[in-house]
Order: sequence, then C-alpha cells, then structure tokens
Amino acid sequence: MATIEVDEYTKFTVAFAARMANLSESAIIRRLVEGSALTADKHPEPIDKSVTVYADYEGHRVRARFTEPARVEIIDGPLAGQSFKTPTGAARAVVREYNPTINDNRNGWTFWQIDNESGVRTPLQSIRPGTVRSGRGSLKGRIVASEDWDSTEVNESIADDFGLAP
Repeated sequence: MATIEVDEYTKFTVAFAARMANLSESAIIRRLVEGSALTADKHPEPIDKSVTVYADYEGHRVRARFTEPARVEIIDGPLAGQSFKTPTGAARAVVREYNPTINDNRNGWTFWQIDNESGVRTPLQSIRPGTVRSGRGSLKGRIVASEDWDSTEVNESIADDFGLAP
C-alpha cells in the first residue's frame, strides 16, 4: 500500500473527519480525490444541470437558473444577465434592486424557490449539495458524550479557552 506524508494538522483533520463520518482515513482521502477537479474528466456530467428558480419579492417575480454547486444567474427583470457565485449573493441583489433602503441580508437557499410548475413552494435548500441527512440531525448516532460533558469543570474550561472565564 502506498503512503503519503502530511503535516500534523492535516493528519489531525483527516482523522477527525474519519471519526465524524465513521469511515477510515483512507476512505476520507479517497472521497476528497474523487471529488477533485483532477478526476472530474473521468466522469463527464451532462452539460446543462441547471434548475429554474424564482423569487417573489416586493410584488415582483424574479426568475433565475441555479447551477451546482451554488451559482445563480438571473434571467429576467432589471438584473437579467447578472450571475452570482451564491444564492445569497443573488438574493441580496434582488433585495437591493427592489428595496434599497433596507438591510439586504437574506439566506439565498430559502429566498429562492424551485420552479416546478406545481404551485407548491419548494425552497432551493431542498436540493442544496451536501444536505442529504441520514436521520434527524446530521450527527445522529455519531457523537458520544462523556458523563461529565456538562459539568461545571468542563464548562469553566471551555469558557477559559475562549477568554470568558469569570
């Protein structure tokens, strides 16, 4: 079996990821390599994997195309042709366009809806990459807390780590 040399922090990070995912360290590395750009050419994807989305804001419906992993390109209205790296960036632009006097902070994953023509509102969050959950909570059954996890000593130690100790 081949070996690779990594610094201590990388080793710690890979080991932590392996424990959290209940996988071996080599499986974590394999997944990282399989998901890299270097291996993307081995498994060509369809050219158009975009999804039509829309947002209703201040009496205006704005249509856009969502392309994984997170790009949103607005296809109509005054922002037509503008492309954003994230749904949140696109949502903020829509808010600024139609209501420039308010704070534009929005969660783009819930602001945009999938245009499935059924009339049922389905947030973009529902197809967000990496949101497939195996149960209630993404760490269900994977965290084991010690008996003293909420003791005064542990809490004081954590507070001290963050400079919040009394």
